[in-house]
Amino acid sequence: MNDLPLFPTTLVGSYPQPEWLIDRAKLAGRFPPRVRARELWRPDPEFLAQAQDDATLLAIRAQQDAGLDIVTDGEIRRESYSNHFATALDGVDIDNPGVGMDRSGHPNPVPRVVGPVRRPGPIQRPDVEFLLANTDRTTKVTVPGPFTMSQQAQDDHYGDPRSLALAYAEACNQEVKDLFAAGADIVQLDEPYMQARPDAAREFGLEALNRALDGVGGTTAVHLCFGYAAIIHERPSGYSFLPELADCACDQVSIETAQSGLDPSVLTRLPDKTILLGVLDLSTPQVETPEVVAARVRRALPFVEPERVVLASDCGMKYLPREAAEGKMASLVAAAQVLRAELAG
Repeated sequence: MNDLPLFPTTLVGSYPQPEWLIDRAKLAGRFPPRVRARELWRPDPEFLAQAQDDATLLAIRAQQDAGLDIVTDGEIRRESYSNHFATALDGVDIDNPGVGMDRSGHPNPVPRVVGPVRRPGPIQRPDVEFLLANTDRTTKVTVPGPFTMSQQAQDDHYGDPRSLALAYAEACNQEVKDLFAAGADIVQLDEPYMQARPDAAREFGLEALNRALDGVGGTTAVHLCFGYAAIIHERPSGYSFLPELADCACDQVSIETAQSGLDPSVLTRLPDKTILLGVLDLSTPQVETPEVVAARVRRALPFVEPERVVLASDCGMKYLPREAAEGKMASLVAAAQVLRAELAG
């Protein structure tokens, strides 16, 4: 991993996909897809992979131009943060989907588990290799977490939620190890359903998450969020599942604080974790000033040492206009510079 400055900057994962690649109105007008949603893509199938590569290059360069220290591929090839990986696994029927309740309480088509959940082979390795070929900065790649995938599936095989989550954990574990072997610097597991369904998360979710990280030799992060701001509008002021991650094998914990106005004192419960501090409000395209962003960071500093803070967006930027994403990234980088100067002074 490259030497990172104090208050390094990054996205949680996604960057806005261009209108020429995906029908953004359709994307925003539905819940995030759990099964495949090929109808969202604009290019013909024979041109889709090339178009996704082109858009991924734009996402990488936008992050670099903004000055981000840790770069992702923008999740440009994904219809949602989770379905790209979840629908590539063996043991799931995506052509005859089941039904699951989204965190908003609405039914959504989901993969139907009809046999043992297994990873057929590397899934996101080509994405990492493409990212590494096009940036010399520290890299991060995201994978949906095992608990969240188990909550976004209809189980017609295991008959036991814990067994299903542990099966997903094994697939995640193989993928995470493979991504580090490919050269990724940081691998982030996205576990929003730990916040949405805390009782089940306490029962077996943390066990599954630790199984996904077992034997992994690299920097790992876990992201908990309240859902995409474009879809889930109300934000509580506290997490229903967060201190429990003190017992997680991950190195970093990614949280939202901007839109929710989260009470940052909870960070004292995570004394050994680097905190990816979400300080960009993605519920609005309005670009915050660097001072607004810096002030959000300062709220947390009484409870976490500056050396353990990474500045980030609240969640993925997928639903923002590109101009807003560019402006918010620039403010994030400028805020980091302000804070570094304050500590140096």
